[in-house]
Amino acid sequence: MHNYPHSIAIVDDHSLILEGLMTLLGKIPSYEVTATFTKGAALLSYLTEEPVDIILLDVSLPDINGTDLCLEIKRLAPNAIVLGLSNHTERSIILQLLQNGASGYLLKDINIDELKDCLDLAVKKQMVFSRAVQAIIANPAQGDLPLLPKLTKRETEILKLIAQGKTSNQIGEELFLSPLTIETHRKRMMSKFKTKNMMSLIRIATENKLI
Repeated sequence: MHNYPHSIAIVDDHSLILEGLMTLLGKIPSYEVTATFTKGAALLSYLTEEPVDIILLDVSLPDINGTDLCLEIKRLAPNAIVLGLSNHTERSIILQLLQNGASGYLLKDINIDELKDCLDLAVKKQMVFSRAVQAIIANPAQGDLPLLPKLTKRETEILKLIAQGKTSNQIGEELFLSPLTIETHRKRMMSKFKTKNMMSLIRIATENKLI
């Protein structure tokens, strides 16, 4: 059986957050904060000396990206349970962290009861997500890749010809439109996709199979 309390290390570069978490966790008898760090490197050197059961990890640290740090932690301490604890709500960051070995992800607005429930599940080797995170993971559209604007049939036609290297004059002749109309279409497509030039617009369109 494991000796209680479970030890917790927290990595966060905001001292206020560290203080707040220590106060919260101090109210849960089965867990004890044994170390806090503001930088990833300090945690890694600590882990070479000391075992820790649970690591609460912010993904934006001054010296190392949290998702990279997670990989390092799992290399040094494969049995440590890493939980992301952050304000970041981008689905891609959350998934990257999980891919790198984290056992869950919590947002910093978590309250003490939810935190305790999540920790209890995590030590039983379960994946844990605070309620807000469950919603983000379940709903891919939110905060994930921005939804791409749609191209009209005419715009697709024009963009394909631009991608073939044709000038506005040539395209105008081919589609029986004035060069000015083609220019207007160009401008409209660039503002629709928020790109600065046609090259990036063509790249986005090609990568997303729009043309």
